[in-house]
Order: sequence, then C-alpha cells, then structure tokens
Amino acid sequence: MKSIAAYRSGLEINPYVTELEAEEGLLQELNGSKPIWITNKSFIDYIFTRSLELAVFFELPLQVHTGLGDKDLDLKKSNPIHLRTVLADKRFAKSKIVLLHASYPFSKEASYLASAYSQVYLDFGLPTPNISVQGMISSLKDLLELAPTKKLMFSTNGYAFPETFYLGAKRSRDVVFNVLSDACGDGDLTIEEALEAVKDIFRENALRLYKLTNVGGLIGRENVNTQNIVPKNFNNGQNGEDLAFVRIIWVDASGQHRCRVVPAGRFYEEVKSKGVGLPRAVMGLVSYKDELPESCTLTGVGEIRLVPDMTTIARLPWSTKEEMVLAEMHVKPGEAWEYCPRSALLRVTKILQEEFNLVMDAGFEKEFYILKKITRNGAEEWGPFDSSVYCSTSAFDTISPILQEAYNSLQSLNISVEQLHAEVGKGQFEFAFKYLQCNLAADNIIYAREVIRSVARKHGLLATFIPKYCLNDIGSGCHVHISLSHNGRNVFIGSENDPETQYGMSKIGQNFLAGVYHHLPAILAFTAPIPNSYDRIQPHTLSGAYHIWGKENREAPIRTACPPGVPMGLVSNFEIKSFDGCVNPHLGLASILVAGIDGLRRGLTLPEPLDVEPSDSANLERLPKDLGEAVAALVGDKILKELIGEKLVSEIIAIRKAEINYYAKNPEAYKDLIHRY
Repeated sequence: MKSIAAYRSGLEINPYVTELEAEEGLLQELNGSKPIWITNKSFIDYIFTRSLELAVFFELPLQVHTGLGDKDLDLKKSNPIHLRTVLADKRFAKSKIVLLHASYPFSKEASYLASAYSQVYLDFGLPTPNISVQGMISSLKDLLELAPTKKLMFSTNGYAFPETFYLGAKRSRDVVFNVLSDACGDGDLTIEEALEAVKDIFRENALRLYKLTNVGGLIGRENVNTQNIVPKNFNNGQNGEDLAFVRIIWVDASGQHRCRVVPAGRFYEEVKSKGVGLPRAVMGLVSYKDELPESCTLTGVGEIRLVPDMTTIARLPWSTKEEMVLAEMHVKPGEAWEYCPRSALLRVTKILQEEFNLVMDAGFEKEFYILKKITRNGAEEWGPFDSSVYCSTSAFDTISPILQEAYNSLQSLNISVEQLHAEVGKGQFEFAFKYLQCNLAADNIIYAREVIRSVARKHGLLATFIPKYCLNDIGSGCHVHISLSHNGRNVFIGSENDPETQYGMSKIGQNFLAGVYHHLPAILAFTAPIPNSYDRIQPHTLSGAYHIWGKENREAPIRTACPPGVPMGLVSNFEIKSFDGCVNPHLGLASILVAGIDGLRRGLTLPEPLDVEPSDSANLERLPKDLGEAVAALVGDKILKELIGEKLVSEIIAIRKAEINYYAKNPEAYKDLIHRY
C-alpha cells in the first residue's frame, strides 16, 4: 500500500476526519473543474487513515511518499514531521510506515521519526541516484544520524528504463560503502557491524518488514490467509447492510468485561473516530456488585471518551449481525486517560522499547470449567459438564463439537490456538494460545473469553473462568508464558557460547526475571485480584504457593521452560502460574513488565532455583496467602505505583480492599461470580 498524500494536500493528516466530511470533500471535487485532480484534504485524510487501518489489520507496511516528488507540490507540506499526530495515535501503534525518498530534503526529520517511533522505517531511493554524489552521501548520513540501521532500506527508484534500475543499485552501493567506511574510520562502527548493516540495508530489513520468503534464492510474499479474518466492513470500506450493532468493549479494574452497544450506522459515521461518553466511575466498580468502594476517588462526576481501537474490529462469529471492538479510555480523542488499562500497558511497553530496545512477548494458557444445569434436591443449579480425568479422550469426545465451534470462532478472529485438552477438574478444559507481542496477546485473551463463554451459552452451558468455582475441585488459572525479543529474535534464551548465560538464560533474561521474582508478592494484587484467587493458590496444586522459582518445577509460581526445539539446558521463556481468569490482562501484563524493567535497570540477580517439591524443603517463604497480604505488598511497592500510575494503582488498591471486606462478611458470595467471569 502506498500514499501520495504529501503531493496533494500534505502530510498534516487529521486521523479523526469523519466519513461524512470525506464524502462532502469528494463531492466538491466531482462537482469542480475538469479534469478531476483530487486535492481535498478531508477526503485524502480519510483515505489515508482508512488505508492505514487496513494496513494494520493485515499487518502490511504503508509506504508514504515524502519530500521531493511531483512538480506542483507544496514542499513544506511534504515534511514527514507532520505525521506525528498519526504516529502518536494509539490506533496506529502497531503500524509499519515506510517514509520514501529519504524524505529529502527533510532527511534529518525522517531520521528523528525512525528513532522516536517504533513504527517508522526509511527508504533512501530517489536522492540516490538523482542528486550529486556529495548530496547522496550527506542525505544518507543524515538518515543514519539517529535512525537504527535495522530501519533503513535500499531501493533503486528505477522506472521505465532498465538503466535507471542499474544506476540506482550501483550508486546505492557506492554511497553506502562511503558512509559506512567513514563510520568505521570514526569508530562509530566495527567492521563486523558495518558488514551486518550492509546486509540489513540491502536485504534483511526488507525481508523482515515486507514478510518476504527466501527459498532457493527466490523471494516472494509470505502466504497471507485472509479467509474468515476480515471484518465485513473492510470488504467495501463501509459497514454491510446486514450489520446491526457494534459492541465497544473494555475490561474494568476488577477484570469484568463490559460493553456499550452502538447501532452500526452511527458507529461508522461518528463513534469510530469520536468515541462514546462514559462516566469516570466505570473504572472503580467492584466484582460483587456494580458499586464503588467507599475510598474510591472516581465518582459519577465527569466523563471520559471510550474510543474504539479500529485495529481490533471483528465480526462476532456467534452473532453475525454484530461486530465488537476493543476501546481505550481517553480524556478527549488522542489523549489517554490515566486510569485506562490498555494505555498503561502501552506506556510501559514503550519504556521497555525505548530504554532497552526490547519487546515482551506473552502466550496464555486459559483454563475454564464448562457447567451444565442440574437438578439437586428439587432445585436447579450449575454443575460440572462431566466427571472425567486429565487429558481424558472420553471428555474430549463429549465436548468436542462445542470446542470445535469455539476453535473455529477463534480462528475466524485470527486468534491461534496451539493446543487444547481436558484438565484435572470435572468439566475443566484448557486452550493454549500462540505467543504474541504482549499488547496483542492481552487483546486476544479478552476476545478468547468472549468466544468461549458465548459459544457455551449458545448450547445452554456456562463457561466460567473463576479461579475456584468449587472449593472441592482443582482451580482454574490463566498461566502466562513470557519471553523477550529484539527485532523478532528471542533474547531471553541463553547461549552455550555466552559466559554470562546462567540457568539457561541470557544476562538480559536473568535480570528481567529477577525483577519479576523480586516484585512477585505485589504483582499478585494484579494477577490474583479477588479473594477467591487465593483459594486456588495452595500448596500441592501446581499453582505456585511459595516465593520460589524453578526450572521445569510446576509447583513454583515462576517456572522456566525448555520446550521442544530448544537446546537442552537452555530456556526460552518463563511461566507465571499465579495469574488467573479474573485478571484484567493489560494490568496483569503491565505489572509483570514493570517488574522486569526494574530488574533490567538495577541489574537484579536471581536466587538459586528450587528444583524439588517445595514441601520437601524447610523454611520456604509463602507468597501472599490472601488478597490482603498481596495488597499490602503493592502498597509498599514504589516501582509498580510509579510506572503503572499512582492514581490507577490507588484505585486498584481501593477496589481490592473493598472486596476483601465484602467476601470476608459473605463467604458464600464467590459462587455468584461464575456469572461475571
């Protein structure tokens, strides 16, 4: 996909232009002078924004012409610095934008954008080979002043005549050699780093960005399966006639899924860009009742905007006349509310990226019970779907049609399930999901819960993710596997040739995990958020009751893993077992990420792992035995409060304290939570 907006109305794109404004702009063009030469800014801004939404959805780069171009352009408007409004828009945080033509003569601005925004890449074709040799060298040096070599790509800018392709390739080689030779001479690069940069600039960066395959020297586009993953409205640029409603979904601080429903016509005309109003109190509600705790600072006074993230729009597989979309909470469009969980995770993800050039990846294993209505003593109640055992084939036979429907629904949402099986509990099952960048993993696990509950409900059953729906049966967790990557490469894993590798982990992995270990008691206030969570976290239940970590020790709350394909003795990720289905996944992952950042900043080290059954060891420290102890740990954790946000954490503490008091006075009330989680 490619845009020439720079040469028509300029790059100061308004990403909130409405469809109505775009239609009016197009009509002005069509009713104007002939031949038609479209320059209407509202129309072009709308097409640009819509195209970028599509590019994000299909994980495609969007090439943007910048700098020099058509002879009638207004050069000032083609400066890529004008794109900052688009780049700061959370909808496009996962986009890939390629600034073409080295943005010449704005190469320094392009270099800054590539260094400041993870989604910006650079292509230096056009100045090379069309300006003077010194000009080409100067332009490339300007690009590399701030931009990483991993973000710079070669192109010939050739057209029409084969000689232009040859000249572009030859000049580019000469210029890159000149610039990198100077960098080596100045001590900015070693010879080895320069050689790697050459490979990246001329080949590897493009292969990665454009997802090109390289088999036998032939380069081609990776297969992209778009079947059943495209929302209806993306087919023709507007909502289909059969679409009735759009559900705008958010998850509150107590982990409950909530939504506002908007008629499809109004959504696409207005709400998708402007959002809907919502009282501030929505982030202060407790799990047992729709009310605010006494110490809550959020009230019914004041309003926020629930702004859809259009990268998450999807048709409901179980209700095909509806769509759903996740939302962020804004004070006004473009300005995140400090209590927004999705924004909190995005904020700390950015810290990890900017300070350490790392990405945290996550993969969830979601356990749940399938319940059916049974009659006991003349009264109806919910009971287990079956009474089979762990990984039972008969259990799978019985539930298979329902699990198949859930699986197909997840596939239609482009959510990859890697395996599923019957769990230990009666009527308990587990779905294991693919590793993804943590923000996307959090989004997907929200949709996964929506799918599983809705498919079960369709069949007259109830799927519940409550940690301990029955105190006499095993609990349900939502174990999360964590790793770190740099440019798509796992850097958590150690190396047999690296002297800093210990416990199978790289130095980075050790420091990150040590931070998580250090903050784990406070993390539990996010990942085990209700009193019922601690009925699950008990010794001898594989849920991680002690403050320990271990290699392949499933009784440890933190387990390092060596899955198939990883060399023996090395570990590719770690699992946190004290994470359950009542968690707001964005807040849960944010707490883990903040702890890891602290470990990296301070170079924290791990204690020795425990590789035996904890009950065989004396004097082990328990993790918080109840929510009160976890909240006390959070109250004293300055790092979590600082990076997640003082106000948001204070509100979470108020909610948790209210729930501690309520469930202490109403010990049977947890049974009602099967309808909320």
